[in-house]
Amino acid sequence: MTTASSTPDSLRQVLLRHGVPGFIGSAILTLGALGVGWLPLSSGMLNWSYVELLRGTTAGTILSRVLIFVGVALLLQAWLVLGYDLLSGLRLTTSRMWAVLIAWTFPLLVSPPLFSRDVYSYFAQGKLIDAGFDPYSTGVSVIPGWFQDGVDPMWAETPTPYGPLFLLVERGVANFSQNQPTLSALVFRLVALLGVALMAVYVPRLAFMHGIDPARALWIGVLNPLVLMHFVAAAHNDALMVGLVVAGLALAAEGRGMLGAAAVGLAGTVKPIALLAMPFIGLLWAGVRANWPKRIGYWAATVGVTVVVFAILSLIAGVGLGWINALTTPGEVRTWLSPMTAIGMLVGGLLQISGLATSNDGAVLGFRVIGVVAALAITTWLCVRPQGRSIVRGAAIALLAIVALGPVVQPWYLLWSLPLFAATGLSRNELRIVILMTAGFAIHGIAESSSTSDNLLEFSDGISIIAAFILIGLVLLASPRERQLVFGGPVSHGMLPVDDPSRARAKQMVFVGAA
Repeated sequence: MTTASSTPDSLRQVLLRHGVPGFIGSAILTLGALGVGWLPLSSGMLNWSYVELLRGTTAGTILSRVLIFVGVALLLQAWLVLGYDLLSGLRLTTSRMWAVLIAWTFPLLVSPPLFSRDVYSYFAQGKLIDAGFDPYSTGVSVIPGWFQDGVDPMWAETPTPYGPLFLLVERGVANFSQNQPTLSALVFRLVALLGVALMAVYVPRLAFMHGIDPARALWIGVLNPLVLMHFVAAAHNDALMVGLVVAGLALAAEGRGMLGAAAVGLAGTVKPIALLAMPFIGLLWAGVRANWPKRIGYWAATVGVTVVVFAILSLIAGVGLGWINALTTPGEVRTWLSPMTAIGMLVGGLLQISGLATSNDGAVLGFRVIGVVAALAITTWLCVRPQGRSIVRGAAIALLAIVALGPVVQPWYLLWSLPLFAATGLSRNELRIVILMTAGFAIHGIAESSSTSDNLLEFSDGISIIAAFILIGLVLLASPRERQLVFGGPVSHGMLPVDDPSRARAKQMVFVGAA
């Protein structure tokens, strides 16, 4: 294994080598977002001369897209360089990694939303609740001016799929922002940053317990460019959900099971999919040597804590269990990123061609059901047969299964499980897969980054995808360092326990059942 020649002995050196390049990438992203980021029609920013120049001309649109491409490429490059140095032997404290994360994040705090405009749906849903409507049965189209507020028409008629805590957040942000959706987007970004902060605090703690270098776990799971793109720039509420899930698992692993159950319960009141982590909280609470009666008892206790959390927040929010029926809302999107949906569309298309079906709806539904059943079966097996693996690792596999086999896959769904995989270790091949998937989803993000370039509609999709492949390919192959990470080399040995104390800690996290 290659060893770094020296360890930076000051925060200034760390920031100059690792913080500044990512900061520049984020700053360039922010400049590009003024041209192709999501701004509602009611935003006063549209009257800014710089914004008008970028959005009102073909040249401005092209420049904006180029800025997005370059910004993402620089972030990815900075991330790869940091990873190479860490895997080469560079030792960085958690606080210095936090400093790098802050540097990379800071310019994006004032960026218009990029890669998604879900934040404006959050804002409109808050106004909907404030107006006295039931968000689990009513779409935001009943709110005057919803389109001018930036809501995607795709979601205008759909119920809200979020839990009571996030409904309270939406209502609070809507009240605070009044009729300023642009301001609301910045506030929702702060909420998302709370989730990123929870990840930054608890991923290192989980990693240490599993014998993994906390700095390396932070690099893969929190400083990942996809976190910057989708949790910070896009401000998805998944950030808060993931942060609470990671915190809950860490607290339970540290012996504070009730707090862990409460944290995962809170995560479920943001997005109910987080409840998938409940049985793993119960196992951690019971302990790695728990027999069946003890496991069942702590599973029941975990459910009890979660029910109390849901009940309290539902009473405060004034809502019931309508979120159960609204869980199918994301499934209204059909994306080729979902393997089960893609297979269903292909099979359905063949049935249409052969005259055996009039649409592909039945095939899509059938394969989606198969995928969900398979994911739930995998999760059940991971819970009832946890022996021989870390319980947290089991939770990571379950979350990955529900994404990979689920009806919809969005790029940020990868981040549901990535922090947990980072904290529990990655083999050499697993690390390479994560790096390639990060690059691949970065390509997807920048190819889909434009919201205003209708004047390039005939050409933008193909050109963007080709350009993204070329640019990210150059980043991955720019130097021997990056090539070693991608194709294998002395430093691409994975992220595993490296000495006897770390191996001992990792062994203590493995479930062995009753002694």
